[in-house]
Order: sequence, then C-alpha cells, then structure tokens
Amino acid sequence: MGITYARAGVDIDKGNQLVSIIKEKVKFLPKRGGLGEIGHFGGFYEIPKGYREPILVSSCDGVGTKVKLAQALNSYSGIGIDLVAMSVNDLVATGAKPLFFLDYLAFGRLNLDIASQIIDGIIWACEEAGCSLLGGETAEMPGVYKEEEFDLAGFAVGVVEKDEIITGAKISNQDIIIGLPSSGLHSNGFSLLRKVFPEPRIEFLVPTKIYVRDVIDLKQRLTIKGIAHITGGGLFENIGRLLPKGLKATIDKKSWEIPEIFLEIQTKGKISEQEMFRTFNMGIGMALIIPEKEQEKAKELLVIGRIEKE
Repeated sequence: MGITYARAGVDIDKGNQLVSIIKEKVKFLPKRGGLGEIGHFGGFYEIPKGYREPILVSSCDGVGTKVKLAQALNSYSGIGIDLVAMSVNDLVATGAKPLFFLDYLAFGRLNLDIASQIIDGIIWACEEAGCSLLGGETAEMPGVYKEEEFDLAGFAVGVVEKDEIITGAKISNQDIIIGLPSSGLHSNGFSLLRKVFPEPRIEFLVPTKIYVRDVIDLKQRLTIKGIAHITGGGLFENIGRLLPKGLKATIDKKSWEIPEIFLEIQTKGKISEQEMFRTFNMGIGMALIIPEKEQEKAKELLVIGRIEKE
C-alpha cells in the first residue's frame, strides 16, 4: 500500500468529523447577523442596520504559553474562552461592538476531544460577548508541532459609529482612571509564571474576563475618552498607548487590593514590583479614562489614578 496523507500525519476524515461536531454545537445558537452554516469557504455576516457611518474594527490574538498549562492540567475549555476574550476586549476598547469571531486551531495530530473542549469555550465566550461564531480553520501539521502539541489563534470583527470611535485623542489633564477588576492572570505573563511555578495549578487557568457588556453599559452613562485592555506591558504601557503627547498616567497602587496570586508570584520569584506591573495585569483587566467632572457618576466604580502633565 502506497503512502497516503493520513499515513503522513494528516487525517482529513477526522478534520471533517470536527466540522460536524462544531455544526452540531452551534446550530441552536442565535444567528446575530451570521448567514449560512459553518463549513463554507468563508463565513457570511450581514452588516447591522441602524448605523449612520459604520466602521469595522478587527483584532487578532492568541493565548500564548497558557496552552502549556492547559495541556499539563488536561483542561481546555478555559483557553477557548481566553481566545475570544483577548480579541473582543481589544475591540470594545475602541468603542466597537463585537460582531463575529473565527478561530484557528493547529495540531501536531488532531485530538477531537481537546478540540471539542476548546470549541465549547469559544461558543460560551461568543455568547457572553454577543457575537457570532462564523467558522474557522483546523490544521494538522506534523513536523511543525509534536504529535501532542497544538496552538490556537482567534480573529474578531466589530462595528462602531465613525464619530464614536474611542482613541484617547481627547484625554486631558486631570481626567480620572477607572479600573475594572480582572478575573485573575488572564492570558499574559505565562512564560514567566511557568519559570516561577514549574508545577501547574488549576487556578492559573481561570479564563480571561470578557468586558463587552460592562463597557457597553458604562458607555451609556459616562463620557469615555479612552479604554485600555491591560495585557502585556501592564497598566502603564497600555494606558500610555492612549495618551496624547505631554500627558502621563499616575496610578495609585494602593487604591485596590492586589489579588493574592500576584503577590505569591512576586514573592516566590523574587520579582521586582516594576517587572510585575509590566508583565501582569495585577488585578485590573481594563482601564477607562473619563472626565474629572463625571467622577460623581462613577462613584460606585474603582478610581485607580489620574491623568497628569509630564
């Protein structure tokens, strides 16, 4: 018998089986503008009505070396949630409402159980973010990944009115910074974490919080000048990306209680405070900048700092 694609390590039948599994999982979900079924050569989405000047916003991300912990703990649905969260949180930071999401899963050898768990997390997260899962791609790449290895990436598109895009350009001196708590480590800093804790713990896999509903609600009540999704680079660098020239963010590190997990990482790893704040979210997953005059409207929220002149 001659060599076949399956004997070379790529099982097309198993890939088709996964598509069937995904179709079964998503068939009862609301379409939300999605057209057709998963499995076509492209995903279809009807642009929502009611926008005057709709601008599409896109984001692409992964979950980094958190996949290694998922493998070690044999728990995968959480990283599916992470995958969606990392992209939709970036979208909502521009003022956009997420519309749809696509995933990319790459395996050394396709494991249907692992892939199915990841898809379960993706589906849950898309529901939480109010967006459609339009499709994606699954690849087997023996020789690139070891048989038991895999990686994943995600791509999301949202929409915002042109005159409602949030860029940070209108941020000014004495604006205040609101912090929205994180659910834990989210999806950054895991290469450092794995150096400090060679033995994985299930609490490290707590999924990234999805902030879409929170931000959409706050936009109805507050004038939001800037939003920073706190990922790699931490509070200072991510807020700094928004600021007009001549301004800086002053953060009161005592204004919230830093979760114990970050303090444990810092102590065990003998890591400087500066390095911790540059690597991890330190308990704040999203930062919103609003005018000082609206501080009373935000009195139930966590004020973590202020914008000042350099």
